[in-house]
Amino acid sequence: MMRCPNCNSKDIGKIGSHQFYCWSCFIELTVNGDKMSVYQVEEDGTLSSLDDLFFEDHPIAPQVHVN
Repeated sequence: MMRCPNCNSKDIGKIGSHQFYCWSCFIELTVNGDKMSVYQVEEDGTLSSLDDLFFEDHPIAPQVHVN
């Protein structure tokens, strides 16, 4: 069962072929294969991406320790 990445709720509804909506925290999710995108629904109905809060675009460089 799918869980919301924001609030961990199972109260997710399907609103499109790859689109879901969390009824607990009111965010929209798009799932394509193993990639998920998270959006906030604005007052005017537009979507604002929240991916930068949930997913890292680039790997963190390993720390180098000098002795």
